[in-house]
Amino acid sequence: MDLFTRPPSASAAAPVPPPLADRMRPVDFSEFLGQEEIVGPETPLRRALAAKEAPSLILWGPPGSGKTTLARLIAREAGHDFLPFSAVTSGIKEIKEVIERARVNRDLNRRRTILFIDEIHRFNRAQQDAFLPHVEDGTIVLIGATTENPSFEVNAALLSRCRVLVLRALSEPEIRSLVRRAVADADRGLGRARVTLDDEAEATLARLAAGDARAALNLLELAAFSVSPGADGTRAVSRAVLTQAAQSRTVLYDRAGEGHYNTISAFIKSLRGSDPDAALYWLARMLEAGEDPLFICRRMVIFSSEDIGNADPQALPVAIAVKEAVDFVGMPEGYLPLAQGVTYLATAPKSNASYTAYLAARKTLRDHPNAPVPLHLRNPVTDLMGQVGYGDGYLYPHDHPYAVVDQAYFPPGLEGSRFYFPKEVGFEREIRKRMEWREARRRELKKRGTGSDAPA
Repeated sequence: MDLFTRPPSASAAAPVPPPLADRMRPVDFSEFLGQEEIVGPETPLRRALAAKEAPSLILWGPPGSGKTTLARLIAREAGHDFLPFSAVTSGIKEIKEVIERARVNRDLNRRRTILFIDEIHRFNRAQQDAFLPHVEDGTIVLIGATTENPSFEVNAALLSRCRVLVLRALSEPEIRSLVRRAVADADRGLGRARVTLDDEAEATLARLAAGDARAALNLLELAAFSVSPGADGTRAVSRAVLTQAAQSRTVLYDRAGEGHYNTISAFIKSLRGSDPDAALYWLARMLEAGEDPLFICRRMVIFSSEDIGNADPQALPVAIAVKEAVDFVGMPEGYLPLAQGVTYLATAPKSNASYTAYLAARKTLRDHPNAPVPLHLRNPVTDLMGQVGYGDGYLYPHDHPYAVVDQAYFPPGLEGSRFYFPKEVGFEREIRKRMEWREARRRELKKRGTGSDAPA
């Protein structure tokens, strides 16, 4: 016998049962947990299915929220054939083949076909376009499933021909209900294995599943058969057993997808809201998922100017120092300067006055794009420039005791424009006082008509 020879008893062995998550897949809507706003008895979808009509759909939701199961139930309720198709392993050739099968099914068998495309976001634009005419002429009812935002990942033309249903992650009570059902079911679940979970273990399992029904059932099955039956024949799954079976859970995070943008958005908003604990949580979530730490540093540098600015002028040097430290030290130790920088930025006084000042200045520029530079502000770098008046009337502030002069620095017609309004917070309070003092001095000089702040 060699490695490739089937053992003599293999032909008589019982077939390997499918995983618990597959066995417990709902067979009708009464077993479907969650998503009541989509699949409830009086929803548009259920009313359409009662009339044996199935619309083309894009099902958008996190892993384990029931997208594949819902597609199967739709086909069953509408009385259509169900043809699953994977965007991961298929191309244009396979698309043509399944479309032909659906056409034969329609023309010869008088049955409609639901073409279910898992991970439709993995198809490129050309591949997605290949479905358009067949959705239009009714050859197929298209149901696509995606974990990515279809606004970004699905062609606008295809999207306009489908309804988008947004599925949410299951709640912990819904996960616990699913677990109880699996434990009790003797035909499809673990009823014959006599698995038991106390309340603490059930709560732990629901928390570890993080809204993913498939993950909950997979973890339950692994934990159940990792313990030996007790004297009474039961398999007691404890909190400790579940935690050990779960080991290191993968953080759901796509560095190139919407999860990336959602998480960095939550991180920045936590910093802006001066919540260092939440900011540290989102930082950890990004780092543990493998996010580029220098990407986080860049966003912190931007944040220090946009949201803190001169309320704490040290925020920008701190953010730059964090970037330099992370670049120099590398990971994993780079989390140390990152954590220090995050807590500093989160607790710093906040002001977006510099940011809004620039936006206001840019708007004025767009309204007056070619306003000339006043002659007194131009440098007379040649004799000719001096002869035509470049630099005439310029007052050099350092020639005056308080370095304050009554001088116009805007182009003609824009004198007196104001963009920067420091807030009464942090160091900007001091900046505001300085600006008010200088403005008072300029008003006094204007009243004197001297142009200089030299004592009278």
